[in-house]
Amino acid sequence: MLPLHSLLAASILALSATTSQAANLDFSNEYNDKSIHAQGDAWFIEQVKELSKGDVNITLHTSGALGFKSADHFYAVADNSIQIADTLAGTMGGIDPIFLLSSMPFLVSNVDDAQKLYQIAKPLYEKVFAANDQILLYASPWPASGIWSKTPVNSVADLQNLKIRTFDKNGTLTFKDVGAAPVMLSWGDVVPQLSTGGISAVLTSAEAGANSSFWEHLSSYSEIGYAIPLNMVHMNRKTFDGLSKESQQAILEAAKRTDAHNWETVKTRIDQNYAELNAHKVNLVTDINPEMAARLKAAAQPAMDEWLENMKGQGQDILKQLAAE
Repeated sequence: MLPLHSLLAASILALSATTSQAANLDFSNEYNDKSIHAQGDAWFIEQVKELSKGDVNITLHTSGALGFKSADHFYAVADNSIQIADTLAGTMGGIDPIFLLSSMPFLVSNVDDAQKLYQIAKPLYEKVFAANDQILLYASPWPASGIWSKTPVNSVADLQNLKIRTFDKNGTLTFKDVGAAPVMLSWGDVVPQLSTGGISAVLTSAEAGANSSFWEHLSSYSEIGYAIPLNMVHMNRKTFDGLSKESQQAILEAAKRTDAHNWETVKTRIDQNYAELNAHKVNLVTDINPEMAARLKAAAQPAMDEWLENMKGQGQDILKQLAAE
């Protein structure tokens, strides 16, 4: 039998080994905990906890609690300031034009087509993340973007000089071309700008507006079917590689499950959003003026042309694959 001090030493070593295998990771999300993205991220964390048997502990920080906006996430994850982030893809458009694809105006008209587009482009997304010491875990789609405004927007005249928040370069180009006065803002800056009158309209989904109680500032929502943009959840590669093989597999399987979960969840979200908007007496404009719809689509063409030029052939390949699906 081992002496008592030897038994204690062995126990301490065993405990240390167990502790060293556990990983504690920080996960940043700019949106609040009611958002479809934060809820999807929480679901992912539960999957990881179950699959890793508690060896991977992930803490989700919503509402930009760690001080990072979506625009900060790419490099914050690359240098391991945070280990995982949920990032609006369009905010990474300056890093690579592929990230502007999901928010290309009027490219897809339903969730199924948006998912097909994601699968076609996924290898290109993964390549950019890999080149920057990161891995793409899963996508988190938004319900379709529309226009939140103080008064109904349903004509070309209503768009003139409209101080509207856009979330990426695509939106800024499109709304400028149609005669509006777009202002590109991170999500955390939207409500303060509404409060001070810096903007009078917001390009975003019914989902995002409901999560932030937009009815306190804006009384109308126009369902223009602008785009179904993606958020992307990405992880620091070195942190991932430092985990045990079992923990790595748990994260990858959880990500696979969450990807499928998110695409199914978004299909039912719009009905929930509209019920909430109706409860708060938001004016829903669903019968969109054909002239305005046509003008917006025409205004989106310069953004598409610029994107195709920047993609140097790869963009046309993506569009051909989408059309063939």
